[in-house]
Amino acid sequence: MTNHHTIDQIAERVEHLLLRHDELTRTNDLLRQQVSALSQERDLLKSRLAAARARVDSLIERLPATPASDAAP
Repeated sequence: MTNHHTIDQIAERVEHLLLRHDELTRTNDLLRQQVSALSQERDLLKSRLAAARARVDSLIERLPATPASDAAP
């Protein structure tokens, strides 16, 4: 009888571990999806930042040059 009880305990623990494994697998999949989405968002924001920097650089180049003596004190 003790042997049967031990086997039941082991079977219960294995089932619990299998359920936990499934939960962790689903969580891992969701986290991978979030990482992918955030990576895409980051790449988009980096691209937008580079475009904005290029526009600012272009505007700075178009500013008229002022001699240092004409600058306000």
